[in-house]
Amino acid sequence: MPASLSLTRFWGGVDARFDRIAIGLSGLCLVHCLTTTILLTVISSAGALLDPAIHEVGLSLAIVFGIIALGKGLLSHGYMAPVLVGAFGIGIMGGALTLPHGDFEIFWTLVGVSLVALGHDLNRRATR
Repeated sequence: MPASLSLTRFWGGVDARFDRIAIGLSGLCLVHCLTTTILLTVISSAGALLDPAIHEVGLSLAIVFGIIALGKGLLSHGYMAPVLVGAFGIGIMGGALTLPHGDFEIFWTLVGVSLVALGHDLNRRATR
């Protein structure tokens, strides 16, 4: 089977579900950040119980869903705004990972996650 045919079949299977899943993952990230902040405020020793790798995994999922859903949207509707907003949000999330805990890391993560969710929402609306 030619590579272009399998790529066409792959993109044909990508639809607005990927944007909805990505928005849901963004919401889970928001809940995680807020819950962790409250938990760490109430019980300061709980930080050792949470695996820091969850942040790298979450960023990796955001990148994969961004490439798939926003890439499909760009090919189908041609609007760059959803891709740019989503990519900017992922960049902010990546930058937040480099900050030490407590140095506005949570603030920048929430800003990045919100922008990624906005990019996916714009993408979902443009594909209607």
